[in-house]
Amino acid sequence: MSAPGRGRASGTPSAWWALALRPARPVVPRVLVVRAALGMAVPLGAGLVCGRLALGVFAALGAMHATMNDRVEPLRLRAPRIALALAASTAGMLIGAELQHRGAGGPETGVALTLVGFAGGALSATGPRGSAAGMLLLVSASLGGGMALPHPWWAAPAMMPCGAALVLLMGVRYRTDVRTDPRTLALADVYLALGGLLAALGTPDGAAARRLLTGRLNQMQDLLPPPRPGRREPERLHRLRRAYEAALGATEAAAGLLWAWRPVPPELAAFPARLAAQITGGPEPAYPHWRPDTPSRTAFDTALRAAAETVAGRWAPLDTAAPPPPDPWRLRVRLLSRGSVRYGLRVALCVAVAEAAVNALTLSRSYWVPMTVAFVLKPDLGSVFQRAVSRALGTVLGIAVAAVLLALTTEPWALSLAISLCVALLPYSTAAHYGLNTVVMTPVALLLVQLGGESGSAEFWPRVLDTALASAIVLVFGYLLWPERPPHRIEPGIVTAANALRRYLEAVVRGEPVAEVWLRRTAYRALADARRQVDLGLAEPPPAGRLAERWVPATAALERLSGAVAAYAAQLRYGGQQPEPEVIGRVLRSLERLTRAARAHRPPTGRIARPTGPHDPGRSALARAADELDLLLDG
Repeated sequence: MSAPGRGRASGTPSAWWALALRPARPVVPRVLVVRAALGMAVPLGAGLVCGRLALGVFAALGAMHATMNDRVEPLRLRAPRIALALAASTAGMLIGAELQHRGAGGPETGVALTLVGFAGGALSATGPRGSAAGMLLLVSASLGGGMALPHPWWAAPAMMPCGAALVLLMGVRYRTDVRTDPRTLALADVYLALGGLLAALGTPDGAAARRLLTGRLNQMQDLLPPPRPGRREPERLHRLRRAYEAALGATEAAAGLLWAWRPVPPELAAFPARLAAQITGGPEPAYPHWRPDTPSRTAFDTALRAAAETVAGRWAPLDTAAPPPPDPWRLRVRLLSRGSVRYGLRVALCVAVAEAAVNALTLSRSYWVPMTVAFVLKPDLGSVFQRAVSRALGTVLGIAVAAVLLALTTEPWALSLAISLCVALLPYSTAAHYGLNTVVMTPVALLLVQLGGESGSAEFWPRVLDTALASAIVLVFGYLLWPERPPHRIEPGIVTAANALRRYLEAVVRGEPVAEVWLRRTAYRALADARRQVDLGLAEPPPAGRLAERWVPATAALERLSGAVAAYAAQLRYGGQQPEPEVIGRVLRSLERLTRAARAHRPPTGRIARPTGPHDPGRSALARAADELDLLLDG
């Protein structure tokens, strides 16, 4: 997570290009690869055997959309994720197919797709699941309006749930052995990341280690179902939850050590990794012998001992509390929020321009341009600029792959096998890089069209021009001329994180441990979201990247403040520190000033000097944090 900051700070003109081109190296479970390949191969094979290949193509399309949203996770998470994507995909296909069946003209189709683009864009802005569903709504509507339909026409949308159901059913009976349960593995990753943070205490790598740990905690939190009052959980789930809550306590106690630039003994830093091994079936480790000598170290020692007892299956008092119940109106509010409406209008504008261009230029495959717009404007995939360029380059390479395959054979069985192998790469390519994902997706789309008997290889290369046209439309109308620029994504995140930290600090001062637990978790998650938006902005080309860079000190200051509040809580609890109303007021006023600056699009101009040694434990942690905020805001 710190790489963008380092690359940008280097001052090299090509730093943002390095960020844009650098692929991730994800570890993809083999079960996802197998499900992806079989989900595509079975519908195509069934269509060939039954002599209804057109039906098999649309069933395979539904399987591919399910694969794009498949994860190794409990069914309660997989099913809603795939179901929402499938519902949007099927609805889009139904709209597009009905327009084609009625012989709707260009203007009518353009208006319909523009409205679908608005709905899909608004849904995309509600979160990761909404983003996938919104994109597939527009993609499927575009495909349904342009692809050759089977007879009867309504069979196309009807077949898509069949392929998706196959992918869903293949994952119903995933192995639940304690050593392979995804929740167990995620919990072990949390403790491994905690060990990494402890090893980085007192070094410049501490902030990056903390962001990695926060991401692991967020992942584990998403895998656990919310507790249901009055209902007893299964024993294994209860133990996982307790061990996760213990990790939360240890992590947030370690935040105070990180802020104070205070390392711990090596044997203690290695202990969480031994707990991770115990979680996956290893022996119980012995707790290291050491003597904590500051309030923050005492707080961490207490939390880590409780974690060791909890992982071993013994009861220990945890600094945790039940999370607040979910708000049933949250999705509705977010769907109708200003941000979602703005994004819906952004997508609708690009689709309207794309449809106008398609009608004016009489392109042979009218669906390719709006479909590309939908993929490039998916909001949670990073920089729009990067995606537009990567989409164009990836399409060229993908078309070259498809042309080579068709030069070798046009046998339907061989093409079905090639499509299945390409889809098997989707889980990896999606996590690795958007451009690589485009290289994999393009041959799949073109070969599916080929199997439907709609086109030959001679018509593939015009798709490069279609993609270039769509990318240009997005760059002009969805990037350069649209006010939804990186700072406008960063600034709301800054406001949210500052408000969350304010509530966390107020709970610490009031001595409300129940409220403090989940308020600090909320604050840390908000900080992670704000940092992610900053990193995405840093990967934009100038001037957007420079604007995002101006928010780096504020984000770092908020991360430092969260550690200071954790250290201050430890001083109040273990060090006999008395509350300091004047200092608390300074910090709260600084947070309010930072919030106003973010809303006014005015990044603070000050800088915070990175510490080079441990903080004086006799001084209030919050007083030093107040000084740092003053330097940031008054610089």
